[in-house]
Amino acid sequence: MPDPQLVLAARVQAALSAAFGPSYADADPVIRPSQFADLQANVALPLAKRLGRKPRDVADEIAARLDTADVIANVEVSGPGFLNLTLSDAWIAGEAQNALEDARLGIPETAAPQRVVVEYSSPNVAKEMHVGHLRTTIVGDAIARILGFLGHEVVRDNHVGDWGTPFGMLIEHLLDLGEDAAARDDSSVSDLTAFYQAARQKFDADEAFADRSRRRVVALQAGDPETLRLWQILVDVSKRYFNLVYRQLGVTLTDDDIKGESFYNDMLAPTVRELEDKGIAVVSEGALCAFPPGFTGREGEPLPMIIRKSDGGYNYSTTDLATIRYRVDTERVDRMVYVVGAPQALHFQMVFAVARMAGWLSDDVQAEHAKIGNVLGTDGKILKTRAGGTVKLAELLEEAVERAGAVFDEIQRDEPLDDATRAAIVRDVGIGAVKYADLSVALDSEYVFDFDRMITFNGKTGPYLQYAAARIRSIFRKGGLAPEDAAGPIVLTEPAERALALQLLGFGSVLEQAAAAAEPHKLATYVYAVADAYTTFHENCPVLKAPDEAARASRLALCAVTLRTLETGLHLLGVPTPERM
Repeated sequence: MPDPQLVLAARVQAALSAAFGPSYADADPVIRPSQFADLQANVALPLAKRLGRKPRDVADEIAARLDTADVIANVEVSGPGFLNLTLSDAWIAGEAQNALEDARLGIPETAAPQRVVVEYSSPNVAKEMHVGHLRTTIVGDAIARILGFLGHEVVRDNHVGDWGTPFGMLIEHLLDLGEDAAARDDSSVSDLTAFYQAARQKFDADEAFADRSRRRVVALQAGDPETLRLWQILVDVSKRYFNLVYRQLGVTLTDDDIKGESFYNDMLAPTVRELEDKGIAVVSEGALCAFPPGFTGREGEPLPMIIRKSDGGYNYSTTDLATIRYRVDTERVDRMVYVVGAPQALHFQMVFAVARMAGWLSDDVQAEHAKIGNVLGTDGKILKTRAGGTVKLAELLEEAVERAGAVFDEIQRDEPLDDATRAAIVRDVGIGAVKYADLSVALDSEYVFDFDRMITFNGKTGPYLQYAAARIRSIFRKGGLAPEDAAGPIVLTEPAERALALQLLGFGSVLEQAAAAAEPHKLATYVYAVADAYTTFHENCPVLKAPDEAARASRLALCAVTLRTLETGLHLLGVPTPERM
């Protein structure tokens, strides 16, 4: 599906070459939206300075050389030298028809596929996921879905925290409770928050327990088989919990995607040794540090990144460097996207800088931090429980479904729904509302978590988009036709038809932008624009009661391609689309 902006850009560049010579063929045509036409080319203004001519004269010459055949219905020079370009209705209709007839809506897979690691979610073993994990999980999943759809080889990586000193106390607490409690999913173990808090309280209050815990850490790090077996029990309990939340959210992570900190444990020493051998890591005040150029403290002194602590222990920086080294040397990736909270920005900047110093990152391997902003409560502060504690993610999702049910039941419908159908729809609406509200915000921005705003069938919300898709399906049910049987041909006779079809042509370009920048909110904004254009179409262009059979067939075809665009876009965002609402 060709992007109209790219099509017109190519035509304008060809006109530039014809008018002013081949050296101008790669000039930016400066294609922009216009209130006077479909698009506007503003290249004449900057080009006039180079040519030493008036912008209006330059624009007139470009217009005279512009190939309008099959694509452009009208060219008009306005103002000081703007080129207003109106696309041909027949061309727009033809491209919409091509999208209808193509299994991928006319969106080709990339000609330059990459192997891309998307690191996201990353909860901690023996701790419940909280609202802070919401964004990293669903934003990362959307990025992975979009990249995969475009033909990139996506490696999903759930970098869970499953190693370190807390596991000494957790294992000893498990032994006190009896490891059979984990096997039977006893709440003393499966309630991860209570389990962790009880272990911490014992560690702080009981010196004997603390001593046992410290000895257990040494045994764990030394690879003691019995300690590792007990550690694995905790990991398995946590995995069952993680998978429960992932099923609630409808994300694509599985156990096979987990590469916890433990996975890289044996790689830490070789990674540090290589940094030492290359002269990058040096001892400073007893710790082994790297000093990447350009990073300074408040007094202007070089800012160290500690790679090995003075007691010989490793830290997050060590693990992250070992991870990059492994991904480059073993997994042979081309790109790494870290979907992690914005407060970690400096950490990743320094890690990437050290990795470049070591030669692990180069012009051929890209690493980027997709910075995730905080989720705020309606008071404008980081979302907390009334008691000031961290909001559990599973409980938040259940509340979303409950509230969605209350709103859903207020809607009048032609026929009643059985309990199972209602429950499935309400779950999709509640989870979809939470996910779309998050994904519709630029990932580095904070946003207010407000159920009342999220779970409404009006405005820029998940339920509004789900209802738009369901409404199209209801048209086909009433018409006795399956969406896939709508064949057209598409012919545009009304402004609302034209506006909708033109909006549909931007799908491929938006996906490419979202993938390149790792910014799924671009897709979220686009699907809303499609739904909004469809609403105007629905209000102004009767489908089943169209004035004649040709108009009916055309509008049914336009409904079908709109439905597939909405459902495909929402699927790539991870938002479910119930068949009826």
